[in-house]
Amino acid sequence: MLETSVRLLRLLALLQARPGWSGADLANRLGVTTRTVRNDVERLRVLGYEIHSATGTAGGYRLGAGSALPPLLLDDEEVVAVVVSLQAAAGSTVTGIEETSLRALTKLQRMLPSRLRHRIEAVRAATVAVPGHGPTVDPDTLTSIAATIRDRETLRFDYLDHRGTERRRTAEPHRLVFTGRRWYLLAWDVDRRDWRTFRADRVRPRSPNGPRFTPREPPEGDAAAHVVRGAGSSAWRHRAVVRLHAPVAVMGARLTAAAGLLRADGEDACVLETGGDSPHDLATFLTSLDVPFTVLDPPELRAHLRTLADRYRAAAADGV
Repeated sequence: MLETSVRLLRLLALLQARPGWSGADLANRLGVTTRTVRNDVERLRVLGYEIHSATGTAGGYRLGAGSALPPLLLDDEEVVAVVVSLQAAAGSTVTGIEETSLRALTKLQRMLPSRLRHRIEAVRAATVAVPGHGPTVDPDTLTSIAATIRDRETLRFDYLDHRGTERRRTAEPHRLVFTGRRWYLLAWDVDRRDWRTFRADRVRPRSPNGPRFTPREPPEGDAAAHVVRGAGSSAWRHRAVVRLHAPVAVMGARLTAAAGLLRADGEDACVLETGGDSPHDLATFLTSLDVPFTVLDPPELRAHLRTLADRYRAAAADGV
């Protein structure tokens, strides 16, 4: 009986690991016959787990969302990843998720074996979180928007623009984009016949949703790049395009999404589209990266850098 129970747990773990399995694959992984797999699947169904099955070349088994919640069978690395993610979520930009994450974290930590508690405590003790700033988003808003994206349904919503005016909008939602500071919705505005980027914290979905639509190709072929570029344009008074003389992988590890849009320019360089409140702020930011760079645009930034270079040379000259 113990062997059967262990095998059922292993079967449940395999069904959770990927969307579908053939009977032969499951039998091979469990070291049993396909008949035993069928019998074990029936045992799980009796316990309340919804497992779909189909015959034929494309057939197999798939775990559904049944009335019973299957036990989450995670290995050590997966448990650590979940706990660290929950700790990070405690400082999230989603309204109310901090308390929810802490409750889930408390429940999970009570169940952990001592070897994992020590590993997770080491991570927690060595980590200092920087509190998030800026507006938070209602989780119901995010799930409502996500559902319309999944179902390809037109989203009707009230939107509070930057002037504080609320207007009714209708759009075909494409993607939610998180930049590290804010959530944005990229959508095709039905009335304006163009792509628009909306701050998710200013969106108030209406019910019911509109008709279904056929998804469009995102602008520039990249939703995230379009949103980052658009968000930067509205947030920065001065924009700049700079070639950084370092590989894109190196700079990508240093820069957050909020810094701007980064793209490769050969093997040893990359181009950053960024911005700031003034040319001096831009110069300060770019020199803080501690890599050689070339300003492609604007000329005002190049002029300011020449002024700073003259000032630094004078400061570095021998005193008279």
